[in-house]
Amino acid sequence: MKNKAACCVLRAACWTALSATMLLGAPGLQAQTAQVITFRDAIRIALDRNTALKLARNTSELDEIAVRQERAQRVPDFRYNASTAQTYGRTFNQSEGRVENRSTQTVNTGVQSSFLLYDASVSPSIRAARLGAEAGDLDVERTRQTVVFTVATNFLGLIQNREQLRVRQQSLAAEQALEAQINEYVEAGSRPIADLYQQQAVVASSRLAVVDADRAAQLAEVDLMQTLQLDPRGEYEFVAPEFDEAASAQQYQFDSLLVRALTQRVDLDAEEIRLEAAEQGLRAARAGRRPALSLTAGYNTAYSSATELTFFDQLDQRRGGSVGLGLSLPILDRSGTSIATQRARIAADNARIAVEDRRQEVALQVRRAQLDFQSAQEQLRAAEAQQRAAELALQTVQERYEVGAATLVELTQARAVSVQAASAIVSARYNLLFQRTLMDYYIGVLNPETVR
Repeated sequence: MKNKAACCVLRAACWTALSATMLLGAPGLQAQTAQVITFRDAIRIALDRNTALKLARNTSELDEIAVRQERAQRVPDFRYNASTAQTYGRTFNQSEGRVENRSTQTVNTGVQSSFLLYDASVSPSIRAARLGAEAGDLDVERTRQTVVFTVATNFLGLIQNREQLRVRQQSLAAEQALEAQINEYVEAGSRPIADLYQQQAVVASSRLAVVDADRAAQLAEVDLMQTLQLDPRGEYEFVAPEFDEAASAQQYQFDSLLVRALTQRVDLDAEEIRLEAAEQGLRAARAGRRPALSLTAGYNTAYSSATELTFFDQLDQRRGGSVGLGLSLPILDRSGTSIATQRARIAADNARIAVEDRRQEVALQVRRAQLDFQSAQEQLRAAEAQQRAAELALQTVQERYEVGAATLVELTQARAVSVQAASAIVSARYNLLFQRTLMDYYIGVLNPETVR
């Protein structure tokens, strides 16, 4: 009888070790080949590889190019022109004073420069482009915060699923140990064989729970690999950060949170800057009704085969320069300025609406995050109380069962409640961490340097 009990205990230990290996792999082999990735490493990798962040940076660079393009309107240009032509038919010969029927080759060449002295639309356009570039930089910063938040969320999900797997493995080991104990009781004749069959069914159910928890942990790891854009063929060991107990006692006040969010959310700042840029665009569109003044200068020469002079003599005799002022005053422009002004006014109104929507969104996000955080704290306290009560109840029922004062059904129910309590406290603990991370994200303070 003792040999059979020892075999059952040994079988339970072997199954527990096998279940742990399902998640972690062979420790010796993995230590040689797996890439160790900490939470900080994950953030660094994500900031380096995330495609959304790369696209945001490219958009910001395009905005900077747009600024340089607008500023270039104030810089004079300088061009070299050269053209040649072949003409056929009747041509007037200036040397002989008569009309001839012949083909003529001409060459014209010179340099020219122009400078915009005044255009009322240039300055607003430059300011609008500069504001757009500033908003683009803020978009990059918000995208960085989003990347950090995504990494933190996936990391917390992986840790939570691993902890759930650990709870299921411990429950399986306990159920297997109880199976061995009941087997001893059955062989001694103090318990019916039905208790053993019932416990074997419970062990099988616990094994299935371990398999499901292991699959959930592996899928969470795949999600994290996708976020970090890691090679699916590689082996990785993700090191969990330590749990911060300070989150359970932290308190937030909505008014102070809202003030911080409205002053620190870079996406709200970006929308406000885009509103300023749209207003500058409206000024630029209205400036289309004003005159524009430009300065031009050129120096040119030409050659024609219709004369007898040599090529270089003609270039020397026909060289000359010019300087001129140009005034452009729009009178009838097919309603171009009016239509552009209407478009700019609508764009500014849309930007104003976007600012108001973003303010409302920020306020609601902060409010919802505060309520969820308080609820997560209450859930954690309730889960801790539930775990303490479940442990005491299980201990009491276990002692009563050993002396024959409780049935196996009561013991099974007590163990189920204990496992449920252990699982609930894991979920509550990491839900609280997630809610605090979400709070930092909604306030606008979540970044690689300050993420907790």
